[in-house]
Amino acid sequence: MEAVTTSEDQTRALAAKLGAKLRPGDVVLLFGELGAGKTTFVKGLARGLEVPEDYYVQSPTFALINEYPGRVPLYHVDLYRLEPEETYDLGLEELAAQGVVAIEWPEKLPFSLGRREIKVYLEVLAPEKRKIKIEVPHDL
Repeated sequence: MEAVTTSEDQTRALAAKLGAKLRPGDVVLLFGELGAGKTTFVKGLARGLEVPEDYYVQSPTFALINEYPGRVPLYHVDLYRLEPEETYDLGLEELAAQGVVAIEWPEKLPFSLGRREIKVYLEVLAPEKRKIKIEVPHDL
């Protein structure tokens, strides 16, 4: 699936539709340059996973992992500041067994979580315009 969004609201709405279909064990891999809208996309996933509106979804750049309760727990992971070998100790396999894991900068992950993976590619076309390509498994 491919779409072009022209606002953060549209990006979040697209992600919310995907989030509504996710289940425990799903891993969302978010690819894109700095400022491409990865965290904005995760905000939409959170809405689709029924994370309460009073939770402020933000990038876990320094915390590494943020957890949000919802219909299914959402674990938002940012690997930007890590080296690949540092990712082994994060316990991502355990998190994926409990909920949905959304990973920014998955190219830093030197292993597969062995779960149903959804790949999201975000490309900046203009200041408010994004091309979003979503690769989903056949069973989603």
